[in-house]
Amino acid sequence: MTDHDNSGNDGQAPQDVAHPRTIRSFVRRAGRTTVGQARAFEQLGPQFVLPYTGTLLDLPATFGRAAPTVLEIGFGMGEATAHIAALMPQLNFLCCEVHDPGVGALLRRIGEQGLQNIRILQHDAVEVLATMIAPASLAGVHIFFPDPWHKLRHNKRRLVQPPLVAQLASRLAPGGYLHCATDWEPYARQMLQVLCAEPQLQNTAADFAAKPSYRPLTKFENRGLKLGHGVWDLVFLRVHSTDGQDCGNYT
Repeated sequence: MTDHDNSGNDGQAPQDVAHPRTIRSFVRRAGRTTVGQARAFEQLGPQFVLPYTGTLLDLPATFGRAAPTVLEIGFGMGEATAHIAALMPQLNFLCCEVHDPGVGALLRRIGEQGLQNIRILQHDAVEVLATMIAPASLAGVHIFFPDPWHKLRHNKRRLVQPPLVAQLASRLAPGGYLHCATDWEPYARQMLQVLCAEPQLQNTAADFAAKPSYRPLTKFENRGLKLGHGVWDLVFLRVHSTDGQDCGNYT
């Protein structure tokens, strides 16, 4: 879960850089790591934070057991991540987040709740997906509240784009699921369009899905709902067939 970026930084590469950077799963922003988060890094980081190696992960060895694995891209401060991991101890959760305060906060939750089914990669999830996740190895993918890039000229920087979705679908085992959630309706409709266009995926609903029971209402989301903001969930399944699908009107 990534906080929305209001810094005004449009992410452009410097003029002297020949090739602008590709889409990433995050935006760099300042943040303060608390004493408790720093202590969690020191005490729990060696066990739960994985190094980025650029080579395929052996998931059973990584978690110390063979179990279905869910990849989470951008978990923010880890509130929803810890809730879901506690609710579903039978699953493994491989979680990508680059910001120190968020990683430290999730490590604190892991320690406080005694969670054993989470591993963290503090690296760009796009690169993790490309180099460390084997095809058809995931049971699910969570992308909750990615940066919406509100301005039209910045829409191309949104994470949920056709190339990434195709790669995500290829990493899902048949029957695996992709669950996205956003509180920005234009982005929700773009997500629906992109996901519907991916032949490896099938929508579980006519358009948007009801909120799955495992996804909690976070403080951020509750605050938005009180202000009258909507939240849109999308849940798609990896299918064997590559027949086209009709998701209705998403414009």
